[in-house]
Amino acid sequence: MPSRRVVIDHMTIGVSDLAVSRRFYLAALAPLGFVEHGSWSEEARETAFGPDDLDDFALSTHYPPTAGGHVAFAADSREQVDGFYEAAIAAGGTDNGKPGIRPNYSPGYYGAFVLDPDGYNVEAVFHELG
Repeated sequence: MPSRRVVIDHMTIGVSDLAVSRRFYLAALAPLGFVEHGSWSEEARETAFGPDDLDDFALSTHYPPTAGGHVAFAADSREQVDGFYEAAIAAGGTDNGKPGIRPNYSPGYYGAFVLDPDGYNVEAVFHELG
């Protein structure tokens, strides 16, 4: 897996139904190489995801869902972006932008957008170099 520039150590978003969101993200993030790492509290009101031993992204009912949020996950290829989109739609996500080149964002920007069960705009993006 190529190295990436890290600007945020981790992120937790509030969800209305942990079980529903967990199923969605398990499916949507699998093509990106993310796995579930589980809860970190006795109450088990959250679950974390990330590649290997990294729990970069989490869901929690401890925080209320926020309308209009956006999170973009780094992909290593166009195929991973396509896989994310297909898995997210199959898991109940709503199309918010099919996979494709988005030169208005930057040269070589290939992304796909899906709304999750709480309406968050979730994206997978691959930045093609050169």
